[in-house]
Parts: sequence; C-alpha cells; structure tokens
Amino acid sequence: MFKTPLHRLLLIGLTLLLPAMAVHAEDPPLVRAKNAVRVLNDIMQAPDKAIPQDLLRDARAIAVIPDMLKVGFVFGGRRGEGLISVKSPDGTWSNPSFISMTGGSVGFQAGVSSTDVILVFRTQRGVDSIVRGKFTLGADASAAAGPVGRTTSASTDEQMKAEIYSYSRSRGLFAGVAIDGAALRIDYDANEAVYGAGITPRRIFEGGVSNVPGPVVDFRDRLEEYTSRQ
Repeated sequence: MFKTPLHRLLLIGLTLLLPAMAVHAEDPPLVRAKNAVRVLNDIMQAPDKAIPQDLLRDARAIAVIPDMLKVGFVFGGRRGEGLISVKSPDGTWSNPSFISMTGGSVGFQAGVSSTDVILVFRTQRGVDSIVRGKFTLGADASAAAGPVGRTTSASTDEQMKAEIYSYSRSRGLFAGVAIDGAALRIDYDANEAVYGAGITPRRIFEGGVSNVPGPVVDFRDRLEEYTSRQ
C-alpha cells in the first residue's frame, strides 16, 4: 500500500496535523477575548521576569494571540487568533480588533505545540500597517525578540531598532522570541460578529462602536490597568 518510506511519513504527518487543526478550529470571538485576558493576567504574575513595565506603558499597540498552534511534520505551520488594541491620542486604549496570525516553516520536524504570543508595537508605522488589514513581521515592520525584566535598559542595539517586540510562552514565563515572516491580518468575520456588519478596524480603534460585549471591554480595561502601573 505504501510505495516508499516518504508515503508512510506523510501519512503519519497527516495523523498529527488533522486532529490538531480540528481541535484548534476557530474559537468564538468572545472566547478568544477571554483567553487573551487570561494571557494578560498571566504576564503580570511575574513582573521581574516578563515584559518590562516601561515597554508596556509606552507601547503604541499591543496584540495578544492566545494558544497559537504550531504543527510540524516535514512541512510546518502555525496559526492563531487574538486581539489587538491601539493607544488613542489621549493615551487610553481603544476597543480591540480581532486578528489572525499565520506563518510557515520547512524542515524535518514533528510535533504539535500551543503557544501564547504577545506583540508590542513601538512605532506608529506598525499600527498604520495593521489598520490597512495585513502586514508581515520583519518585512512591513522590523521585529525582534523582546527584552525581559523590570525595564528595557538591557536591550541590545538590534532590539532598540525594532518596531515590534515579540514574546511567546509555551511553558512557564514569557520570553522574547523572533518570529519574522508571520503574517498578521484583521479578522473581519470576527469583527462583524462582535461589532456588526461594515465596521472597519479604523472605526473600532477610533471609538466608533457601541454595545461592546463584556469580555471585549475587559481586554481593553486590563490593558488600561496594567500599562498604567508605575
């Protein structure tokens, strides 16, 4: 039945890939919002070994992608869904837009993992890119593994030039991680389900939505709370 060892490897890969992707079918938007709040809460449990407080406070936008799935077997891929909020001109955080994040890799690999990902935007250029609907880390905006600790004073020259700091957590504490090549997109379907038809990301970010569900408001409020701490 199997002509070559490669056929057997591909069959094994499919047995890993298909169940994992089925389990990771797109979460309902409000479940996604609750999971993103969980990730934010977890960040603040260990401020000495997590994302620096001054970096969070000065961020122009913050994206949280909880439980991003990475599947690998010869050909690998990753996908996750989350939320992004931007800082308004008055210094407060906007209602979040829903987003998806995808990326791929090639090489001999096997296994399935789930990772929380956080992106901290340091410049307006990265924010403008996501408002337009899609951008790629490292291509449309420079990205680097983010520093950890109480402050960003230990950042390297390469880190300081980055427009976006990226972090992930598979087990335990968050750590900086380089994820160049991942594509971030606005999830228009999720936005429509939560905010209504025809609502653009710009309108969401500029406060032009009403009747925002509690879990989505909670994400914005947690950002307000955590980034205002001294």
